[in-house]
Formats: sequence, structure tokens, C-alpha cells
Amino acid sequence: MKIDELQFTVLTQPGAAPLYRLVKRELLRVIESGQCRPGLSLPNEADIATAFGVSIGTLRRAVDELVHEHVLVRRQGRGTYVALHNSDRFMFQFFHVEPRPDPRYADVVPKREYPMVECVAFERERASEADATALRIQPGEPVFRIDNRLSLGGRAVVHDRISVAVQMFKGLTEKRLLDRPSTIYNLYQTDFGITVLRAQERTRACAADATMSRLLGVANGMPVLEVHRLALTFGEKPVEFRVSTVNTLHHDYVSVLS
Repeated sequence: MKIDELQFTVLTQPGAAPLYRLVKRELLRVIESGQCRPGLSLPNEADIATAFGVSIGTLRRAVDELVHEHVLVRRQGRGTYVALHNSDRFMFQFFHVEPRPDPRYADVVPKREYPMVECVAFERERASEADATALRIQPGEPVFRIDNRLSLGGRAVVHDRISVAVQMFKGLTEKRLLDRPSTIYNLYQTDFGITVLRAQERTRACAADATMSRLLGVANGMPVLEVHRLALTFGEKPVEFRVSTVNTLHHDYVSVLS
């Protein structure tokens, strides 16, 4: 992408905020506005720095933070790109269920597996109190409700109950969902211009009810893990509220801290 295709603001009066944060904010504005779409490369760093009226070092500090936040991605020898949701990013950032290692073979690391996703329901419903609170909409407003069953190694392991506001995803249909070529976050990004940047999760233990017993093939009342996830886009705006039920009999929910 060429620098003259983007509309940058020259930062002449940084004010109280550090200059690199103003550069970061302006880069986010350009990306969020759609001027630089997911999958496209940014112009040369020297050209961007000149357009902003800042040093290369200031620009790179802003870019470094956006790379760390998964808004941008660096490709060795090719440049910096606006991050595109794909299967690799899904596995790295948003899918944390892994087979439990066999203690008899402590030196063998189980291979991570991309789940097989089966849509078991797609409905238009009215937002519950929980949906409304999470998505910052009014109770009773229309939402799309998506139920997916995820299998690993041929065994049903996760049930996802996803809620998104109809107002945000006008035109979403079951066919469009089923025919998507990549992940659901890729669908949000490419078809609706909504990029999931990060997610907040809360986990709790609960007992499988009759529905989970049927969908995951576990005994009624068996302990399972419940994960409440709120996916967020630019400006911390909620995009999706998801409740995942995980059968942890043979799998763990893995979080890597660094």
C-alpha cells in the first residue's frame, strides 16, 4: 500500500500524552476506518514517520505495541501487515483446549489439533439479561444465537453458545455462517468489517445439564468447565458474547502466561 492512499494527520501538538501513543491512536483510526484493510501491508515505515512528522523510533514504538496487541503482524523481509483472522491466529490466541498429556510419557508434547466445528442451531432470538449486559444492548433486542459443537480426535469436547447483536451483523444467515471459508472471527472481519482484537474470559465449574449431556455425551450432573467470553473490537466495543462448556475428562483448558 502506498502512503498517498492513506489519510494521516500530522502530529504537531502532542500535548500531555507521549507522542508514540498519539501515533498509535492515529494508526488505529486509519485501520478502523477501513483505509488499510486486514491482510494489507502498511506503507514503508520511513514514509509513515514523515507523514506523521515523527522519528522512526517513535513510529516503531507505536507499531511494536500494535503488534503485541495482534492488530498488526510483522513478516520477516516483507513488511508489516494489518492482522487477518485465520486458523493459525485462532489456535494461537483464541482456542485453549488441548488433550491432557499422558504422565507416562512426560517428554511427549500432545499435538495441538484444530477442532471440527458443527453448527447445531442458528436462531434469531431476543437478548436475555446476560446478553444485554455483555453486548451493551437493551434486553429483548434481537440477537443471533449460534450453537456450535467442537470435536477433537473424533470426540465432542466443547459446546459454544454464541450471541451477537443483529444490529451489528445485518445480513448474517445460517448459510453464510456455514459456507464461511475460515474461522467465525474471519467472517466477522471480512464480511462485516468487525475485527476481534481481544477477549475477556471468566471460568467456573458447573454440572452438565440434560442438554450438555446430550451434546457432549457426558453423564447428567458430571462436572464440566464453563467459560464466559466477551470478544472486543476497537474502542473496547463488545462484539460477541460466548458461553463455552468444556468436557475436561480428557482435555485441559490451557492458559500460557508470559
